[in-house]
Amino acid sequence: MENIIILGTGCAGFTAGIYTARANLKPLILEGDQPGGQLTTTSEVENFPGFPEGVDGFMLMDSLRKQAIRFDARVESAYVDRVEFSEERKVLHVGEKQYEAKAVIIATGAAPRLLGVPGEKEMFGGKGVTTCATCDGAFYRDMDVIVVGGGDSACEEALFLTRFCSKVTLIHRRDELRASRIMAERVLANDKIKPVWDSAVEEVLADDNGKARAVKVRNRKTEGVGEIPCKGV
Repeated sequence: MENIIILGTGCAGFTAGIYTARANLKPLILEGDQPGGQLTTTSEVENFPGFPEGVDGFMLMDSLRKQAIRFDARVESAYVDRVEFSEERKVLHVGEKQYEAKAVIIATGAAPRLLGVPGEKEMFGGKGVTTCATCDGAFYRDMDVIVVGGGDSACEEALFLTRFCSKVTLIHRRDELRASRIMAERVLANDKIKPVWDSAVEEVLADDNGKARAVKVRNRKTEGVGEIPCKGV
């Protein structure tokens, strides 16, 4: 039986691993299908303490992993599909295998949220719909793309895409960005980014090859509907 099992290998998971390992609890850290968490897909992290010039997300998570392992934390790849927490002995099931622990720290983080509109799932992954600009941005070099959202994540993705794309249309449901002030100012000052306010994507439209060609957008104030051509969303 393990003293403690930590679920997740993002910032929270590895931080928990470092602290519990230094307390000689010999933690076992289980990483799921995205080792290092969402920060591994972030080109530059500016709000992590100790890095005045910012730090690459993948490098940051790699450093946290090495630091946890240095203190004898163990890391295994395992996707937990069922747990039993009703008794003092905690049981985690990974297919036919099971882990037992005295305590469990859940640090599973977040996952990208899809829009839930027609055409999105059909074109997800290689056909024009993606949730990771850092992963897929280079595939859209010299093309027009759409980013949906108005928070820090959407703004960061839009700014990153300007390195490759001809134009980035940022579609947001409100009439102003809800991102942090510095991020919003960067987006609005970038000539390659065109905001479309008070609007929501209703459908991702495909071309004859089943790849994204445009999005159908509805203005939430006027109820007007139109299409915005694009190669990626």
